[in-house]
Amino acid sequence: MAQVAILGAGMVGICTALALQERGHDCVVFDRRPPGSETSYGNAGIIQAEAVEPYALPANPLVMLRMALGWKNAVALHWPSLPRQLPALYSYWRSSSGSPLGKVVPVWHRLILEAVPRHNALIKAAGAGDLIRTRGYWEVHATGAGLAAALLDAERRKRRYGIDFEAADSGMLARAEPSLRAALPGAIHWTAPWSCVAPGELVTAYADLFRMRGGRIVQADAAPLAQSGRGWRVGGEAVEHAVVALGPWSPELLKGLGYRVPMVRKRGYHLHYGCDDGPSRPMLLADHSVVLSPMRAGLRIATAAELSAGAAPAAYPGQLARGEVAARALFRFGKAVEDSAWSGTRPCLPGMLPLVCKAPRHSGLWFHFGHGHQGFTLGPVTAERLARAFDGDMGAVEGLDGGLS
Repeated sequence: MAQVAILGAGMVGICTALALQERGHDCVVFDRRPPGSETSYGNAGIIQAEAVEPYALPANPLVMLRMALGWKNAVALHWPSLPRQLPALYSYWRSSSGSPLGKVVPVWHRLILEAVPRHNALIKAAGAGDLIRTRGYWEVHATGAGLAAALLDAERRKRRYGIDFEAADSGMLARAEPSLRAALPGAIHWTAPWSCVAPGELVTAYADLFRMRGGRIVQADAAPLAQSGRGWRVGGEAVEHAVVALGPWSPELLKGLGYRVPMVRKRGYHLHYGCDDGPSRPMLLADHSVVLSPMRAGLRIATAAELSAGAAPAAYPGQLARGEVAARALFRFGKAVEDSAWSGTRPCLPGMLPLVCKAPRHSGLWFHFGHGHQGFTLGPVTAERLARAFDGDMGAVEGLDGGLS
């Protein structure tokens, strides 16, 4: 049995602790905030079983320029902070097509296939079934041409990966969602994903399971990580091993140990609105790059990506404002229930795969971060693989070392 400190109490960190604990290791989690309070709290709440290909950048520079100028509300740029991200963004773009992408997709696909089964086991063990809905989500398009193109791509994914979906025409969608105020051409119903009505609470339930099984969670700053003899010292405690699972804060911590990990930081926002008559399941408005998710706290409108590393978050960003306008054209809902939008940062690595590996130059140190948009989905999957590698099965994390040396 090894003593292991996990730095970070988000979905990735808590699942790491559970996976190592299940294999008999003595684990303690450190975080300055309670479990599930950061990026794991602020997402659309979808366990994305259909996301069998990673979020790649467009190969065409003109399409990227359109996105940068606000096309489909997909990207917002904070120009003063952009130069700091350009090297990582360029590497991300180079990884997004051709041979590099061809190597990434099979690995990513295998990870996604494990997501729902891994979550299902933890949900049952944690008694968190009341937080989960298993009816998939809608992908809606404002035009017939947009829907037709999306259906062609859905068919491609079904042929290649076996991912099921259902095509709904305008009438079928209206019957399934009687609260819709406007006629839409139809939708894709992705049937395999699950959704969560309170993402932060799901992480808390997993954390409670970890505690119930004998684990400890210490609310303390995890950043001061230092070697101590043959082990590590963190949060005032000495341990044999440490796992860095701090999401977007991981590269900064690792600088002190001589590692340079490039990262694209994508900020996302959400806001809850009072709503008694919204969609029955999450709904992606593809032409506006927002997701409407029915949550316990209200109707959550969640945005796409803002590239604003180091900049202060906006109280009510333009992406969210535009998303709210689009949402109000479809559903009746009330005022925001919070004074300002929640903001969190997604840790996106240029190679698009998470970093799940043993540190190449330090004994007893492991990396587990960089899940981009899919930390909530993939946390239990990569945690189980890290735990297997920790016990000697290095094949479990093959391809997930990011080329570190």
